[in-house]
Amino acid sequence: MEHENQYNQPSRSNYNCLLFDLDDTLYPFSSGLSTQCTKNIEEYMVQKLGIEESKVHDLCVLLYKDYGTTMAGLRAMGYDFDYDDFHSFVHGRLPYEMLKPDPVLRHLLLSLPIRRVIFSNANKAHIARVVKRLGLEDCFEAVICFETLNPFNKSKVSSEEDTNGIFNTDHDTQSNGCSLPPKTPVTCKPLQSAFEQAFKIANINPQKTLFFDDSFRNLQTAKSMGLHTVLVGSSHRPSGVDYALESLHNVKEALPELWDGEEKPENITYCGKLAKETTVRA
Repeated sequence: MEHENQYNQPSRSNYNCLLFDLDDTLYPFSSGLSTQCTKNIEEYMVQKLGIEESKVHDLCVLLYKDYGTTMAGLRAMGYDFDYDDFHSFVHGRLPYEMLKPDPVLRHLLLSLPIRRVIFSNANKAHIARVVKRLGLEDCFEAVICFETLNPFNKSKVSSEEDTNGIFNTDHDTQSNGCSLPPKTPVTCKPLQSAFEQAFKIANINPQKTLFFDDSFRNLQTAKSMGLHTVLVGSSHRPSGVDYALESLHNVKEALPELWDGEEKPENITYCGKLAKETTVRA
């Protein structure tokens, strides 16, 4: 692709795009919404997939660690379910009233003279509800979401995806430290393919883009592909990350150079046909 040969040689030129994760980035983990999301995922695994309740929590953690989302890991294991049903169960029952309008963040975002794009593993409906609750509906040019990266809702596992006998809920294949987890049909961060799609769909030059995320693993992939990176949710900057912010409210103090120049945001669109590492495992 156009910028592929530049991934490992990031420049220090001016940014022309700010790429934002959603959950635990635009709002803090302390809101409690992510904890409730994890609870809903675990209930889905028990009620809909018949996974033994005593194994659900550890499995959820392991799949998130291996795949970036529990959904992606469950599909890799061979579980057959409808994506829309999963999102409806997990996100459709969230207490969004936990989120409050954030006029400080709204003012900061609207004052930025650089295009702003959301890049999230979450589905479009969840993103829309979160953004509305925060009062940020007109703060982003576009949204790259689950539907953007996974335009086809596969209802069956193909023979190529069938992992029966390869991966089980006891994770015996992981115990020797040598076996790799099976591939997933779900495209999501931190997979390099998810970033490649995002760059293409939203016309993003990674060399001139600053990426905000609460997940260190997502930032590692981003950095390897040439993006400049900001860890949100901690003031401690780990090796390999360019900046660290306890909150996006601190962005102007940390990166005052972002306010050089002027531009206005356009109406929000969903890119689809365009569109502390915390454990939000959807």
